[in-house]
Amino acid sequence: MKDDIIYLILLGLCIAFGQFYRKFRDPEQKKWVGAAVGLLIVVACSGFHTLHMLFCYLVCGLIIIYVNRKVCHLVSFGFMFGYLFFFRAATYVCFEAPPGHSNMIQMILTLKLVGLAFEVNAAATKSAENGQAKKDDDSPKKVLSECENALLKLDMLDIFHYCFNYVGVLTGPYFTFKTFRDAIYLPFSFNANCIEATLDKLKVIPLYAGLFLLISYLWPLSYATSTEFYEERSFIYRLMYVWPTFFIFRMRIYTGIMLSECVCTMAGLGAYPKVCENKSGHGPSKDYSSLISNAESIEYDFETVRNIDVVNTEKCWTFREAMKYWNMCVQYWMAMYVYKRFPSKKYRTLATLAVSAIWHGVYAGYYFCICAAPFYLPVEDLYFKLFIKDATGTKRQVLNVICWISKFFAFSYMGIAFLLLTIDKIWFYYGSVYHFPYIMWIGLYVVGVFIAKDRKTKARRAEKLAQKEEIK
Repeated sequence: MKDDIIYLILLGLCIAFGQFYRKFRDPEQKKWVGAAVGLLIVVACSGFHTLHMLFCYLVCGLIIIYVNRKVCHLVSFGFMFGYLFFFRAATYVCFEAPPGHSNMIQMILTLKLVGLAFEVNAAATKSAENGQAKKDDDSPKKVLSECENALLKLDMLDIFHYCFNYVGVLTGPYFTFKTFRDAIYLPFSFNANCIEATLDKLKVIPLYAGLFLLISYLWPLSYATSTEFYEERSFIYRLMYVWPTFFIFRMRIYTGIMLSECVCTMAGLGAYPKVCENKSGHGPSKDYSSLISNAESIEYDFETVRNIDVVNTEKCWTFREAMKYWNMCVQYWMAMYVYKRFPSKKYRTLATLAVSAIWHGVYAGYYFCICAAPFYLPVEDLYFKLFIKDATGTKRQVLNVICWISKFFAFSYMGIAFLLLTIDKIWFYYGSVYHFPYIMWIGLYVVGVFIAKDRKTKARRAEKLAQKEEIK
């Protein structure tokens, strides 16, 4: 509870500071003020453990600048994720355990530094292709953007300002170096309606926070680890208890993520012209250079730093679709730098989920939760194809509702592992409900496969009969 109060106070101060920070017009002044405030926040949260973050910045910054740019992204990835593991495991090797919020700062720093290394690698690759194109007049030449040129000329100060700017330093969301640089040098943040965008998010936060407090009081997670819960409650009660625990988790995450988004919107970071079809994490999908001179009369949005879509997460029908609306900026990072870059297409999904679990922490609960998704998704995909895809009218609505219930039950059952964290607590709980959901999903998948095969067999028979009828 103490950590949560500190977290809320710091986020509130960061949101308020954005109104002042946005008024800086000089890019250098803006960079230094943002980094100074960010470093102050890191020290306030981490104290002596700030040395971890500074060490990672120093080593990874040197890797990005001096290691061959063909491999600097891979070296950065290995170093930062290796250090993240050490950072969390420090308590097991006689070091003092870092404060809770230090972990979140280290997580975001990991994404930023590794992401920056990938951006530098991409810019260097494009520059090398242009160099090759000069030798061959027929080869198409790619023009390097101003940001790509800046990436090729990075110095340690550039990396420092990006890593420790107060916007997103505490809990994110993740944003690229390009997004950060645009917020510093382009006029969009001065002209976007940052206050309105922030208030739109803030007005719903009391609802999520209130629901979090209410349901936490009625169905606390701690009860799921008590003797009474396992000795006096029925199998059905224990199984259904995952619903309120995951609801509490969702409300807590919604509150935290939206407050983090408010820090960005109030500072003007992530503001781009709406016509550019901006996407979470990525930024504009269309060129905006022609709009810079007319920045005062443009409509803006903050989709670039939108990290969660609460409405679609809640109302969408399927598990697979809901995953797309959750922690979207981090998902962008995982998709761009793990999924698309992984050499084996067969194992890229598993590799992405494994990296996501490692990034979240060393507890077994993260692996139980995140790596369980591949066991449920094939079941959902199979039944969607068999029954929902071609259904219409009332039948489609009924099946959609069933799929929605199944989606949240799956999320809730996997999510309780994320909350219980340790393998003994997770296994004890799962054992108390006899691993029923996993057994059910296996059974459903087997039945679904038989139904699919039966339908194919009947379709072949019908096709053969139709061919015989044509012959006659």
